[in-house]
Amino acid sequence: MSQNLSEVCQLERKSDMAERLDKSKMKCNSPKATPSHGTKSHVVKACENGKEKIIRFGQKGVKGSPKKAGESEAYANRRKSFKARHAKNIKKGKMSAAYWADKVKW
Repeated sequence: MSQNLSEVCQLERKSDMAERLDKSKMKCNSPKATPSHGTKSHVVKACENGKEKIIRFGQKGVKGSPKKAGESEAYANRRKSFKARHAKNIKKGKMSAAYWADKVKW
């Protein structure tokens, strides 16, 4: 019962976020952080071939890879693993969350 109640509350919060986000006021292909979203760390209005789509991406609270200059071998391997694991979805282009996660967080 308490799990269902928390799921309902989460859905209500997500619908509130969707109502506050005005797609017409956002710049195309300009990602920004979403500190008040429950699960996703970033949002972007993806525009390609005359189509527009709001994409939320990035797991909240998880750091991507640090700056490439002077990074450790472990972080380099971490980045390579992410890119290999999501390569198929990254290739889909600007209209996919994986593309934006790769560009912004990795």
